[in-house]
Formats: sequence, structure tokens, C-alpha cells
Amino acid sequence: MRPLRIILYIASALALGACSEDGLDVDDIDVPDGYALAAGTSTNFLRSSYAFDTEADWVTGKYKTRFNRGDKLYDDVRTSATDGKQGGGLGPVYAGYSCGSCHRNAGRTEPALWSSEGSGPNGFTSALIYITRKNGAFFKNYGRVLHDQSILGVRPEGKVHIDKVYQQFTFPDGEPYELCYPVYTITDWYADEIDPADLFCTVRIPLRHVGMGQMMALDRAEIEALAAKSNYPEWGISGRCNYINERGVLQLGLSGNKAQHADLTVELGFSSDMGVTNSRYPEEICEGQIQMQDGSMMGLSYDQLDVTTEEMENVDLYLHALSVPARRNVNDPQVKRGEQMFYKAGCHLCHVTTLHTRPRGATLLNGTELPWLGGQTVHPYSDFLLHDMGSEIMGVGLNDNYVSGLARGNEWRTTPLWGVGLQQTVNGHTYFLHDGRARNFVEAIMWHGGEGQASRNVFARLPKADRDALVAFLWSL
Repeated sequence: MRPLRIILYIASALALGACSEDGLDVDDIDVPDGYALAAGTSTNFLRSSYAFDTEADWVTGKYKTRFNRGDKLYDDVRTSATDGKQGGGLGPVYAGYSCGSCHRNAGRTEPALWSSEGSGPNGFTSALIYITRKNGAFFKNYGRVLHDQSILGVRPEGKVHIDKVYQQFTFPDGEPYELCYPVYTITDWYADEIDPADLFCTVRIPLRHVGMGQMMALDRAEIEALAAKSNYPEWGISGRCNYINERGVLQLGLSGNKAQHADLTVELGFSSDMGVTNSRYPEEICEGQIQMQDGSMMGLSYDQLDVTTEEMENVDLYLHALSVPARRNVNDPQVKRGEQMFYKAGCHLCHVTTLHTRPRGATLLNGTELPWLGGQTVHPYSDFLLHDMGSEIMGVGLNDNYVSGLARGNEWRTTPLWGVGLQQTVNGHTYFLHDGRARNFVEAIMWHGGEGQASRNVFARLPKADRDALVAFLWSL
């Protein structure tokens, strides 16, 4: 057991009056005191590259064994072998060759936007490339995801190239900053050449796998209550839930950039991301393509599933059981000042500091219950609701024109911020937002439009010392 010095608190509610153009006066801000555990009993105190990739202290006995098995399966590089051995079944086309290839150390691998500018002839994007028609329909020969990698003898579905458009801006106090907007071009289509005029393309870099178990254990009624009262006209904020049909049941969405999933999508990830067949998705994602290229199955046998339900639930357990790093430097004067600025700018209205998990915790994909996740006070810095993030910045904003459940193209789930300050330590980069376009916290904030515009404007008008303090607070999360 790691030594723990735990002081729990429950954040007090903020009573907001009319918002001036500069936000609330600092003297009116009720910032919670105390040393907050990020995830209750699932909190760790690491500051290393393993801060996202370490089990919680409650993981013992048979759960520790299953956790280790899930961890191994998560990281194992899969191949195209069809002999039923663990690590086989990759492809025929795929986006990643293991979970860990895109989620290095359970975080987010550096995106191609900045490392290679696309998949190129042999490049690996470590991202999902979503494509639809302008009317929202999928393309018959491609589906929802363009797979830009393939096993030997099979053509990728296409290759993505990324160009970058830059624009210079200046804060009111004269300090310059720059924003970058990515433009995607797809070439080398394996089947029908798609007219760019009929194509919407959006790239999603991996989410950090921090707090997944706590997210799945959240009290759904509390999230729905937030949606019911998440209306702050003085800030232009009004969050709403995403509801999706999953496993034939209409459920509240929590997982994904647009809260478009009600679970951690382990089975979908094996199928869509890696081409690994399983009990929920037993069909090859592009069996038709293989037959189309040479009229045969190239000697490959697909008469058995590539991964078992038990194996997938071990991966699901691994994700649920990962611990969350505690905040750091909480008593640093600059960090404390930055926390005040976080509240002054109204960031807490969407990045809600404190939520609670339901009494019985979470249930894994094959029915295993995890009561240790229940009855916890957690600090995800998210309301897990959809918000309109606008399309006015650089003429495009964060609108990707991709509909997910009830979420429109300009709507995004509030990103949980727990652990965000350790992303550079864990993954070696500070690229944020759904496609990695923001190179640092300042750019991420300044991309906030729509419902985030008022907070962005408050941040922009702060003195540089206070902007720096708010960024220091984000580094502490």
C-alpha cells in the first residue's frame, strides 16, 4: 500500500449572479479548500510516466491477476496470424496494431498532425479518421472509419494527408499567440474515389485512459440533474445529455469525445480499430475488400473469433481499475491564484469539479461487478455533457460536421481534466483537443467558441500573470 495522506472535501456550490464582461470579482469566488483526491480510493500519488498506467490499491487477488492479463492484452502488438494464438487476428485493415499503440502508457500517443503530417506511404497516424457524406450518410465501401493501415497483401482503404493553416492573434495586453487549423486530404482510395465536395473528414486523436472506471460508475441521475440545471444565460452555457442506443437499450452516453458511448467500447475497439473479430462484432470489417482485390481470401482463415469475451473483459477490468493521479503543487501561490482565475472565468461551470459515483460501482462488459468504485467523491473537472463549442474561430471553430447520437458537429462532451497536467510526462507532448490542433493549454483555451466564448474572453482579458497562473493550475491537475 502506498502511504496516503487523505483529506476529502466536497466542493460547495457557487451562487452566480449576473456576469460582468470580466467575470466574477475574485473576492466573490468560493474556491473549495483542501487537498482533493482525484478519484477517492482509486487515487495514486505518482508523477512519473506510469501515472496513468498503474492499478488502484483495491486491485488485489484474482482481480490483480486479471488486471495484469488485461494490461498485457492491451499492450501486445497484434499480427495477422490466424492460428488462434494471443496477438493474432490483426486486420486485414486497421487503424492501430494494439490498444497501446495509440494509447501509450494509457495516455495519448503523439498525433500525426505534428509528427508526420498524415499516414503517408507508411506512416502511422495513431488516430481515428472518421468520414461521412455531406448529408451524414456513410460511404458504402468504407463505413464510419477510414482504415489507413493494412496487413501484407491488402491495400489500406486510403491515406490521409494533413495540411495546417496558421493564424496570428494578439491578447488585449499585446502578447501574441497563434492558432493552427488542420485540413485533411484523403488519397489512394482503395475503391470508389470520393469527391471531396461530398466528404466530411474529422480526425480524433486518442483519449487519455484516466478515470475510465470512475466515469462508468458515475451516478447517472447526478449527470441528468446537471443537464437540467446547466443553464447559465449570463455565460451563454446550456449543457445537455447525449442518449444513444447501445446493446439495444437507450442509455446515457458518457464515453467518447461526444459522449456517444455508454461503455468503454472495448469490443468496438478490437473490431473497428484493429480488425480483431469478437463475439459482439464477429464479422471482418472489410471482408468484401479482400475478395474485391484478388477474388479470394488470400489463404486466410476467418472461421474463429480472434479474441474471447473473457479476454475482452480483462481489458475492460484493466481500464476500470486504473488509478488517477492526485493533484500536485496545490499550495503553490501561483497555482492557488490560477484556481481562482479558473473560477473567475467560469471554467468550472462545464468542467465541474466534483461528482459522485453510484453505490454499487460499475459493471464490466461480461457482468463482473466492481463495488470498489461505488460511493466515491471524485474530481473529474467535467460535467460529461454536450456543449456547443462554436464554429466562429478561423471560420471553422471546433465544428467537425460529424453527428454522434444526439450530438451535432459543433457539440462536444466536456473533456475531463483530471491527470491532464501529467500528459507531457506520460506521453512527451502537450497536444490537446479532439484532433491535437492545440499545442498547449493557451491554444486549447483560445479555441473555445460557442458556449465557451465568454470564458475564453475573460481569460483573454486577464493580465498575463493571471493567464500564466491559470495555466499553472491546469498543470497541477
